[in-house]
Amino acid sequence: MSETDVVIIGAGHNGLTCAAYLAMAGLRVRVVERRKVVGGAAVTEEFHPGFRNSVAAYTVSLLNPQVIRDLNLAEQGLRIVERRAQNFLPAPDGSYLLTGEGRTKDSVARLSAHDADALDGFTRELEEIADVLRQFVLRAPPNLVDGFGTRAIREAMNALKTADILRGLTLEQSRSLLDLFTRSAGEMLDERFEHDLVKALFGFDAIVGNYASPYAAGSAYVMLHHAFGEVNGKKGVWGHAIGGMGAITQAMARTAQHRGVVIDTDAGVREIIVERDRAVGVVLENGTAIRAKYVAANVNPKLLYTRLIAADALPHEFLARIRHWKNGSGTFRMNVALDRLPSFTALPGDGDHLTSGIILAPSLGYMDRAYLDARAQGWSREPVVEMLIPSTLDDTLAPEGKHVASLFCQHVAPELPNGKSWDDHREEVADLMIATVDKYAPGFAASVLGRQILSPLDLERQFGLLGGDIFHGALTLNQLFSARPMLGHADYRGPLKGLYHCGSGAHPGGGVTGAPGHNAAQAILRDHRSLFGSRG
Repeated sequence: MSETDVVIIGAGHNGLTCAAYLAMAGLRVRVVERRKVVGGAAVTEEFHPGFRNSVAAYTVSLLNPQVIRDLNLAEQGLRIVERRAQNFLPAPDGSYLLTGEGRTKDSVARLSAHDADALDGFTRELEEIADVLRQFVLRAPPNLVDGFGTRAIREAMNALKTADILRGLTLEQSRSLLDLFTRSAGEMLDERFEHDLVKALFGFDAIVGNYASPYAAGSAYVMLHHAFGEVNGKKGVWGHAIGGMGAITQAMARTAQHRGVVIDTDAGVREIIVERDRAVGVVLENGTAIRAKYVAANVNPKLLYTRLIAADALPHEFLARIRHWKNGSGTFRMNVALDRLPSFTALPGDGDHLTSGIILAPSLGYMDRAYLDARAQGWSREPVVEMLIPSTLDDTLAPEGKHVASLFCQHVAPELPNGKSWDDHREEVADLMIATVDKYAPGFAASVLGRQILSPLDLERQFGLLGGDIFHGALTLNQLFSARPMLGHADYRGPLKGLYHCGSGAHPGGGVTGAPGHNAAQAILRDHRSLFGSRG
């Protein structure tokens, strides 16, 4: 048996972020990771001889700039480059929309003068709300607590600070905020724009990782969630980490290790040790026990409480609720090795559009039908596909003259109906995804040299993403802010003393942000100072 101050379950980006902050504050930290490599879902691996790519998470924007600075990620070799164009949306009729700095307004105007006039107002509305909500990313939301005492006073002060931030909104902005938290993206976009491709540009952000129609209530918030990001100081921009997403987590791991963090791979956790209502360590799958003052979990909350902790160690009401924690992204992920770049019928040949996020979903109606189809039959017969070709920005990923593509495909059912298994249908659905791209870029299927397929079941098995949920829990109103992962536990503290949530199942939610890891570290340090003062 070994001892440490903090043991962190999971070496994904949030676990590594949490570890680095704690170690920088002088605590002894040990990270245990089930897989043979660090990084969680933000990893780069060779999937076909000579071809490497970001396996699961695949693009950069939401990584918090303060986390980048505090962890000295640039000094550790992380380099993020912007896409030369942001998004490319081709339509079956040959029209297209191409967005990015100096491009968006003109491209929209070619489709609709009305939409070009409406564009600035809508994007400004999103940006203004996003600017306010960014102030909540690196702080715990107000937490509901029973009784009156020190914690209640602290949370009352937190609520006052939250209200003070929101007072910066005008009345009209407050109305917009309410709309974005409660309404569907589809309704809001239909009110403002007339062209399908313009609506699809924003609507796609409402369904990314969200197993829902763009007309589902609350989908507007998912659209807003994806507006929080920035790359190299430019808000709302998306980019690529040179070397793939694994470059982010490898840089984090180097920072953590330089501060003394011990990282064990191939070290899955069998159970959390609980003594007298307190988490006091973990037992690994090989039987090794690690005792610690604090346990931080960078795993899906449902997985944590239903698989790693004995049911009789948890409050009955808490366990009953967490068993209904909603998961499921509707995501089917592929990485493809190509012998040449695709050529799109709408915009043939090479160009900046091939560095962008290529969205194959030409209307909100198309996205809605894809969701309904998946609900009824298991997967969309006309799926939504976002394709990135990161080798257009990063020549380290493929042999000279060759390329790699990331396909983020929706909608598929997290669990297939009628007892079917994804193991029996993954190849069939992968063929469909390739054929969908081929409709827009004839010859694409013939250019495929190899492919890696990750169904929702594969994502769960490999990365612990229950139901393939990339956010560790749906971003619905009952699972956001003070309710993430549950009312009474939004302060990163679990129902057992000494147990903390540092993953995407905590505020502010999913994406490669580092924010939950940062915030959980602050909670642990606050409790540590309260218990031990300067004695540590």
